[in-house]
Amino acid sequence: MPGEDREDREQREEARAPACFVYMAQGHTISIEQSDEHVRVVHGDRVLAESHRPLVLRETGCPPRYYLPRDDVRLDLLTPSETHTYCPYKGTASYWSLPDAPDLVWAYPDPKPDVAALKDHLCFYDVEVDVEAV
Repeated sequence: MPGEDREDREQREEARAPACFVYMAQGHTISIEQSDEHVRVVHGDRVLAESHRPLVLRETGCPPRYYLPRDDVRLDLLTPSETHTYCPYKGTASYWSLPDAPDLVWAYPDPKPDVAALKDHLCFYDVEVDVEAV
């Protein structure tokens, strides 16, 4: 919302009912909710993604992450990586890179059933890009 800071926005989002709330293990939870925020992902001077329909994933011990629909990401600028990692809660992740930023983006092509909403959504490392809620 105009005029609100990040903390206010996070509190507003937490007040919404999550689309998915899963107790993964003792003390470990993941929630996924649809957001109507305008999110723009910029690396250097390039806009890599822009969306009005991100998913916000909150996971115990991790910062909130924006997962953007595949159609809202400039995949033509990214190269698939050979990197794959495994999360016991979400499944196997695949990665994409830029020439100057390896493994910048990841997705779960076949996520575990409890987080199926992540299918066809990509996430960016915010240490490498500016993720802006516009």
